[in-house]
Amino acid sequence: MPKPSVMLILEGTYPFNGGGVSTWAHHLCNKVSDIDFKLYSINASFEKESKYKLSDNISEVIQVPLWTPDEPYDYISYGEEYYKTVAKKEWTTDEVVAQKFIPLFKGLLEFIYSEDQNIEDLDIIFHQLWFYFEDYDFKETIRSKHVWTTYRDTLSKFIIGERNPDASLIDITIGLRWIYRFLIPLAIVNIPRVDIAHLTLSGFPLIPALIANYKYGTKIMLTEHGVFIRERLLAINKSEYPYFLKSLLIRFSEAIARLAYYKADVIISVTTFNQKWEKWYGADPKKFKIIYNGIDPEIFKPGVKPAHLKDIPTVVALARVFELKDILTMIRSCAVVKKTIPNVQYMVYGDDQAVPEYTEECLALVQELNLQNNFKFMGARNNPQEIFLEGDISILTSISEGFPYTVIESMGCGIPVVSTDVGGVKEALDESCGFTCKPKDAEEIGGCVTKLLLDENLRRTMGENAREKVLNNFTLNKFIGEYEDVYREMTESEGTKTKLAKIKDFS
Repeated sequence: MPKPSVMLILEGTYPFNGGGVSTWAHHLCNKVSDIDFKLYSINASFEKESKYKLSDNISEVIQVPLWTPDEPYDYISYGEEYYKTVAKKEWTTDEVVAQKFIPLFKGLLEFIYSEDQNIEDLDIIFHQLWFYFEDYDFKETIRSKHVWTTYRDTLSKFIIGERNPDASLIDITIGLRWIYRFLIPLAIVNIPRVDIAHLTLSGFPLIPALIANYKYGTKIMLTEHGVFIRERLLAINKSEYPYFLKSLLIRFSEAIARLAYYKADVIISVTTFNQKWEKWYGADPKKFKIIYNGIDPEIFKPGVKPAHLKDIPTVVALARVFELKDILTMIRSCAVVKKTIPNVQYMVYGDDQAVPEYTEECLALVQELNLQNNFKFMGARNNPQEIFLEGDISILTSISEGFPYTVIESMGCGIPVVSTDVGGVKEALDESCGFTCKPKDAEEIGGCVTKLLLDENLRRTMGENAREKVLNNFTLNKFIGEYEDVYREMTESEGTKTKLAKIKDFS
């Protein structure tokens, strides 16, 4: 018998970029037995090579770049015969777009802005959109004048009377461009037949899972790390987008999140924190399951602090340098600690060029607070198990997380943690292993760091407790075993869920 097949759908992470979700995916693909994995990797740009050595369990990698100047199929062949590609362009006439696509597009826009949403209607819209793009060209369709006029006229009914009714032409144009980019996976209709489509977030990467479900009856499984819609709302509210664009992005994102929860057969969270948000957006608690992230305790284990740091009070962080990790608050906490411990050393390991303008802001704050000798950006490294041993403690200052690997990796090394109380942090880090603090509270965070650095006995006790908690709850073997159970249950259970008993007329 062939092995069960899983299409693991990712966005901006594995196998081309690092981070917690990539660590999770790499463990899954390397350690889960008797599964044929196919990666569907959605990225901003075209990535030339993987950052990871891929397991033999991975038989295929499909990459879809969303924000390149050209279309994804200008970079990559998706297996569609040339004659069909040409024919689809020729078949996509203005008349076809007007008759077949415009009713669906209008239905999608009206759904996004509706206050009375029946999620089954959105499922039917996407089913019919997939069916349309089986025969017609995506780019030729969206560039049609009928699409622009329908978009303009439909939205004009909804933005009148809002707080920013006078949306500019450029705002409206950007909005359509966003919709175009988010829907690009509808152009990639040649996806592999798999038993399970496994989503790693409840956002727009849902689209290839929908296609597999409509085309083959594939079951859909979702693992929620950080909650997509929560993090999207945080990012949008902090942005400088005008009201029209914020509203469009929020409404479309919320609609997609609801559809992801509706379509998923199983909703796995890495923390119970996520489930509150999932319920708010219509998820059925009967689908819920918790599987905590796990680490190898033979790799992440206690060791000796390097000699060159032995007498230096040291705080380490593993964090990609961008807004969600709130490195600015980490820097301010260093200034608090320096008042009591002048030679304190913070060392941040992670990609500091992901968002260059944010890194510049961080460097400017280091200069402003005169912390050049105390706060260092060390760049990305591939040896986290050694990095944690450089510190007396580790730190995490994120404003949003799922169930962060850095916390349990540090705990596995016997290094106590000071972290913000976000996501599922408290499900790993209790008062016996370290401290949790309010996000953005540099004074509280700095105070906890100071307390731990000054008390060697407390550090030792917390480090021992942290290691013990990992051994009892967060091992890689436990994590892999639980995923193997879910995959087996999904592939052995009878039937598939297709919630498409009717075809709705949107004309």
